[in-house]
Amino acid sequence: MSRKAWDLAFTAEPEEVGALRRIMRLHLGVWGLQDISDQAQLCVSELASNVINHVGTGTPATLKVSMNGTRVRIEVHDPDTRALPTLLDATSDAEFGRGMALVGAVSDRWGVQLQADRKITWCELPTGLPSAEGHTGGTRVNRVEALLREYSSAGKHLWLAGTGAVAVVEEAAIDVMVDVLHWLRAHGRDADEALDRAQTRYEAEAE
Repeated sequence: MSRKAWDLAFTAEPEEVGALRRIMRLHLGVWGLQDISDQAQLCVSELASNVINHVGTGTPATLKVSMNGTRVRIEVHDPDTRALPTLLDATSDAEFGRGMALVGAVSDRWGVQLQADRKITWCELPTGLPSAEGHTGGTRVNRVEALLREYSSAGKHLWLAGTGAVAVVEEAAIDVMVDVLHWLRAHGRDADEALDRAQTRYEAEAE
């Protein structure tokens, strides 16, 4: 599965935070990473709120999301290179500073990069994927994805194009199954019996 980096410009306003959370959730659903949606939404909320609280309401900012190996990297860019995030204990009663402690608690790592014209506050969330383009469906799903990439040059090309290619890749998967049935019949095996056995095993494993 291709997970293309994306970015979104926004204005640091409290009402924007909810929209950013929803967009984050939708993109992770497209990427097949629903399992980390809650953590990612929390990080987006805290990084955006950090700009609101420490740089100022109305500040132009940008949310950028990408894959860094098997981690999801979330960045928020803002133009103030002086207001650096602070870190307090997440149980502190202080008004500010708890946000980055929460980010640190749910992410693998976080940090701040200073550039000439901007500050980048980032964090990375573990996905449990075997590779950046892997799938969370387990060994069997990963094995089939590798097979489909090799099986059809058209399927491979469209696979890399993103989720819009899922329907076409599905057709490639059907082609694989049909070819396997032809192979079984050519070797004197009962294709219908093989289908029944495969269906029974699939249903048992799906439970």
